[in-house]
Amino acid sequence: MGQAFRPRAAGYGVRSLSEPSPSRRAALAVDALRHGWPIAIEGAPLLQPVETAFSEVSGEAMLVSATRAATLKLANQREAAAPRQPVLMRSAETFDLPAALAVADPALDLHSPLKGPFKALALDWEEQAKAALELARIAGILPAFLVDPEGASEAAHLSVSDLDAFTDPQRLRIATRAKLPVAAAEDAKIVAFRSPDDTREHVALLIGKERSDHAPIVRLHSECLTGDILGSLKCDCGPQLDAALHAMAEESEKGGWGVLLYMRQEGRGIGLVNKLRAYRLQDQGFDTVDANTRLGLPDEARDFPTAARMLELLGVREIRLMTNNPAKVEALEAQGVSVAERVPHSLPDNPHNARYLATKRDRAGHLLP
Repeated sequence: MGQAFRPRAAGYGVRSLSEPSPSRRAALAVDALRHGWPIAIEGAPLLQPVETAFSEVSGEAMLVSATRAATLKLANQREAAAPRQPVLMRSAETFDLPAALAVADPALDLHSPLKGPFKALALDWEEQAKAALELARIAGILPAFLVDPEGASEAAHLSVSDLDAFTDPQRLRIATRAKLPVAAAEDAKIVAFRSPDDTREHVALLIGKERSDHAPIVRLHSECLTGDILGSLKCDCGPQLDAALHAMAEESEKGGWGVLLYMRQEGRGIGLVNKLRAYRLQDQGFDTVDANTRLGLPDEARDFPTAARMLELLGVREIRLMTNNPAKVEALEAQGVSVAERVPHSLPDNPHNARYLATKRDRAGHLLP
């Protein structure tokens, strides 16, 4: 009989874990923010995420974005058109957690309208503050932190450059591929992409026979749970997705092909919960751009470098992009993608999304048919 398996004693014959890679440190920081733990970015004070804090914490100062600072009518705030710029602020009173939440969450503005007065402070760790706001966006939480708070738990440590490693599109790889018959095209194939430390897994759906001599119709579609799955009438995402798949199927019947890039970047990159927060603000009368602004989040945070990397891994060098947004063409071309043609969508509006589509036209530059 063979010998019974016996686990090694702790510390005997077991290699210790090495220092996490830069990308992994950033991934751990994102996870920490989701769980309510603070982060310590080299060269900056401890930063406690306000939304997810699970214990009693308080601080003399808060870090918010410029757009949220403008909503709070903070004196000397940064230009409101720079959503990713950080603002360090303090109040006459110490921020306990309820007071900090009232500053962070615009949904509470009607319940606690008399906040402040606030004062903007000099910020000599701006790059670290920008990185913190970006990490909050990636984590899908409100971009607001208590600075050097009392009562904080152990922090996740990282440097500003770690974030660059985490978001590097060159780390993306094809994980697997398979046949996937869909209603629009029974011969479709699906390709899954994964990056080592990023939990978001993007996919591409290929319709028709791949041809290196023919630019495919490509639709870059950001995940929309409410529109794609639940049939929401507040946006046009579901109809756009359906129309794109059928357009690609028609193209394949004529000898061409199509590629749908389905990107895991809900709410144009701000996350599902924050998108629903924006919906709540829209119920109060704000349009989609102003709703994001009041949240302190950018209106456009989609990951075009990753989309370009997906096309590169698929061997696609020239595309016909299905979009009404010229800025999307420019963003992909800036990443080295050759866009031979912009193929417009032509979809009817409805009473629930007419204002949303008008906002995309008037404030985001969409060319609606």
